[in-house]
Amino acid sequence: MPETLKIIEVLKERYPDAECSLRYSGEPWKLLVLARLSAQCTDARVNIVGVELFKRYPTADALADADIADVERIVRPCGLYHVKAADIIAECAALRDRYNGEVPRGMDELLSLPGVGRKIANLIRGDVFGEPGIVADTHCIRICGRLGYYPESMKDPAKVERILSAVIPPDEQADFCHRLVLFGRDICTARSPDCANCPLTALCAHTKTQANQTVTNSI
Repeated sequence: MPETLKIIEVLKERYPDAECSLRYSGEPWKLLVLARLSAQCTDARVNIVGVELFKRYPTADALADADIADVERIVRPCGLYHVKAADIIAECAALRDRYNGEVPRGMDELLSLPGVGRKIANLIRGDVFGEPGIVADTHCIRICGRLGYYPESMKDPAKVERILSAVIPPDEQADFCHRLVLFGRDICTARSPDCANCPLTALCAHTKTQANQTVTNSI
C-alpha cells in the first residue's frame, strides 16, 4: 500500500492552494450546473461556457424556466449538449420545487437530482459543505492506480471511491482530489507522464515497475 501521508504532504507542498477548477463564484447551484457540464469536457471550456450561461440565467430559478433550445445553444461547446441542457434545467427546477432553492447536503438527496452521480455529489459535499468524499474522476483514477492503490487497469469509479475513502483521511479527501487534478495536468498526464520530474517518483508503484522492466530487459 502506498505511503499515503507522504503522498499528501508532497502534493500539499507542490499545490498549497487546492481549490476546485470550476469557477462558481461561491454559489452552490452554479457548481452543480458546471459539474454536470464538465462530463467529457475540460474544466477550462466549461468555465468559458459558464460565463455566458450565468449572464443569461443569473439564478437557479431563471435557469429552471429557461427555453431548452437556448440552453442547448449555449452549452453546445461542452458536448452532449441535448442531455446536459435537459439535466441542468431539471436540476434547477428540482432545487426550486423540492429544496426551497437550496442545494441539499445529503448524499441521497443529491443523487436524486437529474444528472447527478456520486462524483458530482462528492464534489458538492466536499466543496460546499466540507464533508469527506472522494471525487473519482479520470485524474484520480489514473494517478492513484499508478501510485499503487489498486491495479492500473481498474477504471470503476465506485471501487476507486471505496478504496480511497478507506485510506485518505476524511479531512484531506476534498483537497487531495483537487490536487490530483492539478498534478494530472501538470505531471502525471494520461499519455506521457513526466516521471523524470515527478516529486512522487520514490512513492510510485508505476515508476518502480517501469524500472524493474528496464532492468529485466537489459539482462
